[in-house]
Amino acid sequence: MPFDIAIDSLVYEGYGFARLPDGKAVFVPFVLPGEKARIELTEEKKRHAFGRVIEILKASAERIAPKCPHFTVCGGCHFQHIPYERQLHYKEAIFKEQLTRMGGIDDPQIEVVHPSKNEWNYRNAVQFHLTKEGKLGYRDVSNDYVMPIEECHLPMAAIDGLWPQVHFEGESGIDRVEIRQDAGGNLLVNLQGDEKGIPEIDITDALSVVHSGPYDSIVISGEDHLEYVLLGKKFRVSSGSFFQTNFDGADVLVKTVLSMTKDLFGTLFDLYSGVGLFSAFLRDQFDRIVAIEGSHYACDDFAHNLADGGEIDLYEGSVEKILGEISEDADCIIVDPPRGGLHRYAADALVNNQAPKIIYVSCNPATLGRDIKRLGKGGYELIRSVVVDMFPQTYHIESVNMLELR
Repeated sequence: MPFDIAIDSLVYEGYGFARLPDGKAVFVPFVLPGEKARIELTEEKKRHAFGRVIEILKASAERIAPKCPHFTVCGGCHFQHIPYERQLHYKEAIFKEQLTRMGGIDDPQIEVVHPSKNEWNYRNAVQFHLTKEGKLGYRDVSNDYVMPIEECHLPMAAIDGLWPQVHFEGESGIDRVEIRQDAGGNLLVNLQGDEKGIPEIDITDALSVVHSGPYDSIVISGEDHLEYVLLGKKFRVSSGSFFQTNFDGADVLVKTVLSMTKDLFGTLFDLYSGVGLFSAFLRDQFDRIVAIEGSHYACDDFAHNLADGGEIDLYEGSVEKILGEISEDADCIIVDPPRGGLHRYAADALVNNQAPKIIYVSCNPATLGRDIKRLGKGGYELIRSVVVDMFPQTYHIESVNMLELR
């Protein structure tokens, strides 16, 4: 049964918010505020529903033609129908709404919204799934199947030149293929699969290829890592480690963290430290660094990247388990958790440590708001927020936030 609705606003995860005739909230992708749309419901819950656009009855004057023919079918992009400067506007509004609704903060203020240097072709890492025929593709917008793709405008140039050439036999045992590149165009292909073993592959270009199975990783060609250069510092990043996928955005991210910590010294806790991105720039400023990271790949990279000096203790394991066992007090704590945010035990340990300042680097404003509320109950107050747009054309919002102990 179709419904005609009026879109009120954009909310987190790229949805337009509207009301059904009975007053129930409905969330619809690929629309704009002020538009009228005919929709059908795809999922209905007790208090809200999700819908799919059948027809735009009244289009917003802001609406533009998407660049990619897969838009609205592929699940990778959410905002190609919106001019980039307006994407930033909506992300700022959504960020504030999440801090108010999830964090209980009245009238949150954003110091600045940093645009991405590149609106397109900014990703230095892209993960593909495989179709049944063994071709690279993406999950569709409903996450029901892997759709073959003919083009994608998000990867950097070297990745974009390689991925159309990659294909496998249908029963290769490969589930996902991640392709990374460094600023010089060097490539690393990470084949992720099951216990069927390593497929036979022809490598015609000079590139690194790693097969990551359920128990170990095997280098097929080249190296098991790339070397990235950020603000003059080199970082080894292995195939199993995470690194920011927008180089220019990562520069801004680091500069923002440095600006928030410029007058601090003593002991720094770097939690969810990854390959040492923040510690590498702060080890000369702080007397001592305590880092915690759950990935053994990232820990190995961290040890390599910070091997040449500084008093640093690196712990491998979960923040929620290790932080509570450390009796040492921190003068500043940096947290850069995954999308799920802080485990509640980690938040409790942060409160118990009573560091004067916490720098929270977030890729999810919903869990950020939740965690700020938890930390607020322990005496912390949000002082500064900076949004760094790492992911144009998508709903994702990266931010750096400074909290002070009252």
